[in-house]
Amino acid sequence: MPPSVIGPLRRVGHLLAATAAVVGLVAFFLALIVATDGAGSGLAAWTAAVGIAVVAAMWRGRRRSWRGRLVPFLPVLVAATLTLSVCVPTVPTTRRPPPALSFVTTEYVRLSTGSRVAVYHYPPTGNSPRQRVPLVYLNGGPVRGISVLDHRFLQRLAGQGHDVYAYEQAGGGRSDLLPMNQYSITRSVHDLGAFVSKLGKGPADVLGFSSGAVVLTRALADPAIADHLRRAVIAEPGPMDGPSARMAEPKGRPSARDIAPAMTGPRSTHVPRYAVAFGLMRLGLLSPDNGLVGQAEGDNAFTAADLGSDTASAYCARDAQRIPVEDAERNFTFSAAASLRIQQTIKDSPSIAPQLRRSRTPAMLMIAECSSQVRQWQTAILADNPAIQRTQYMPGVGHHMWNGLGDNDQRAAAVIATFLQGEPAPLPDYPTRADIPTFLRDHK
Repeated sequence: MPPSVIGPLRRVGHLLAATAAVVGLVAFFLALIVATDGAGSGLAAWTAAVGIAVVAAMWRGRRRSWRGRLVPFLPVLVAATLTLSVCVPTVPTTRRPPPALSFVTTEYVRLSTGSRVAVYHYPPTGNSPRQRVPLVYLNGGPVRGISVLDHRFLQRLAGQGHDVYAYEQAGGGRSDLLPMNQYSITRSVHDLGAFVSKLGKGPADVLGFSSGAVVLTRALADPAIADHLRRAVIAEPGPMDGPSARMAEPKGRPSARDIAPAMTGPRSTHVPRYAVAFGLMRLGLLSPDNGLVGQAEGDNAFTAADLGSDTASAYCARDAQRIPVEDAERNFTFSAAASLRIQQTIKDSPSIAPQLRRSRTPAMLMIAECSSQVRQWQTAILADNPAIQRTQYMPGVGHHMWNGLGDNDQRAAAVIATFLQGEPAPLPDYPTRADIPTFLRDHK
C-alpha cells in the first residue's frame, strides 16, 4: 500500500481510537454517576473517572518519548471537559418559587401534617345561587403548580356560585418543599384531609383531576377523611394503587401526541447536567433524592418545554394544531424528582379496592374521549366504588378536559355543577358498571 494512503489511514485510525476512548470514558463516568447516586453534584464520579483515566494514560505512555506520552492524555482532557459540564449547576440551587399571580391572592397555610401550602380562594360570583359547601380543587402532576388555564376554569366555577379553594400540593408551585423521603401518595391524602379540616367550613366538595383524582380516590377509601367530604368529582384519574398501575391497555381515542407541533421555549434537557439527571431518574437509575441535582435546583431547571409531547397527549388529535398555551412561563413549576417519588409509592402500594368498596361519599367519574390515561385506571375505580352515582363520558376532549377550546370549559363546568348541586346530568350516565366490558372494547 503506497505511503500516500497509509498516512491518512493511520490518522483516521488514531482519530477513531481517540473517539472510542472519549466515548468509553464518558460511559464510565455515567456508570459511576449511577453507582454513587450522583454524590457531591457528580464530582465524586468525575474525580474517580478522571483519576483512573489519568493513571491509564500514564501507563500507556510510559515507554514513549515525552511528546508521545502526551497523546493518551488528549482523550482524557476531552472527556474530562465534557463530563465536568454534568457537575456544574446552571440555575440557582436554592428554591426560586414563581412570582405572585396578578389576578388572585396567594395565601399560605400550615397544615397539621407539617406541609405549608399555597392557597387560592375564588369566592362565589355571578348570578347563580350561592353554594354553601366549599369546593376544593386538586390539580394534576403530581407535584406541579396550578396552571393559568386551570385558574381560569376555577374562576368559571366560582361564577356559577361555588366557593372555590385550590391549593398547590406540597412541593408544587408556591408551596414549600418537603424532604424527598416525605413525598408519598399517603402524605398527599393526609394533606387533603388536613386542608379540609383547616378550612373549618364543615364537609367539602372536592374536584380531583388526573393525579389529584388519585389523591381523592384514595381519600374516599379512608373513612377518617371521607367523612369530611360531601361529594367527590373524580376527573380523568391515574392508577389508584399498585395493581391498577400495572394495567397497560387500552387507552382512549387518538390524542395529539406525536402529531402536534413541537413545544417551543428553552429546555433544561438541552443542558448536559439536567439531561443526564432527569434521564437517569426517569430510567430509575438515579434515586429521586440523588446527590447530582437537588430538588430545588431540579425544580428551577425544569421547563414547560421539557414536558415535550406529554402536553399534546392531553388533547384530541383533531386539536393538534390549536393546543393552547396552558401556563405562563414564570408560573410553570414541576418537580420531576418528587413526582417520580410519589408515583413510585403508588406503584408499591397494595390494592385499595377492599377499602374503596366501603365508600359512601357520593361521587362522579369524568372520562375524556381522547384520554391519554389507561381506560382500566378509570373503570377500576368505577367497578370498585359503589358510591359513584354517575359517570360522564366527555366527547370531543382529551385528558385536559377544560382547556379553553370552543365550549369545552362550559361543558365541563356544567357536568361538575349539576352533580354537586344534585341536578340532572347534562350527559347520559355512561359507562355504567354493566357497560365496562363493552366500553373497554369499543372506546379505544
